Amino acid sequence: MALVSGIDVIEECTSRRLVAGAFNTTNLETTMGIIDAVERVGVPTFIQVAPTNVALSGYEYIYDMVARRLSTAKTPVALHLDHGKSIQSVEDALAARFTSIMIDDSEAAYDDNVATSARARELTPRSLALESELGSIGGKEDDVAPEFAATTDPAQVAHFVEATGTDMLAVSVGNQHGYVPNARIDFDLLSEVRDASPVPLVIHGGSGLPAEQLGRLHEFNVVKVNVASDLRNAMIRSFGEAYIANPREVSLIRVSKGAVKAITDVVEARIRTLNPSVA
Repeated sequence: MALVSGIDVIEECTSRRLVAGAFNTTNLETTMGIIDAVERVGVPTFIQVAPTNVALSGYEYIYDMVARRLSTAKTPVALHLDHGKSIQSVEDALAARFTSIMIDDSEAAYDDNVATSARARELTPRSLALESELGSIGGKEDDVAPEFAATTDPAQVAHFVEATGTDMLAVSVGNQHGYVPNARIDFDLLSEVRDASPVPLVIHGGSGLPAEQLGRLHEFNVVKVNVASDLRNAMIRSFGEAYIANPREVSLIRVSKGAVKAITDVVEARIRTLNPSVA
């Protein structure tokens, strides 16, 4: 199956009451591991990359790699720009044929965030999905931390969505990027945000949240949950364990296959945790 629009993933997950995992890739092993797991479980998914992680490859290589692997897949997958911090990153991802876009100007003043997100909507065809962020999510994304973190204000939600035309709203409700041992969702706040939002919600920081909380997110109109650190740790750990087991190992293929399996296992477990109804 060819890459689909993020709109298609949103619509199918909404109709089936599923939560799409959104898994970050940077290389072939990670991409193969993600798609192997997605095919095993059959839940529509986002594969994504942040601008900080295209320094090595560029957007076009990520597109080619993901699209080629998906040519033999059957489950709908969208290719998503994660945390586009500038209009330039939006333009670059669109030029590389990404099918879903995130603009993140959440650290700016509210009016500036609205203006930047609306500009991203002008650039992103309605046939493709746009995600915007309201409330600045704390923690670290690729060792980059926001200057400040702020929870999402439910009173701003309806106006923000209307003014920006966004299709998904990333919210700050206790979730944190990366591994934060004490990260917990404030479900009372999430409930208020859900009731105020005319579009589905997105939770970032899925690697650090407890399984029992991840398994409840489908109750709150959450359509997408981002997972990055778990995958990167699985790959690094797999290579490290292979070296410890045999410091003279020279078969990169054997070690890489081990990393693919490790990533597949993590992704499958995350998809099933997010979707308790999936057998």
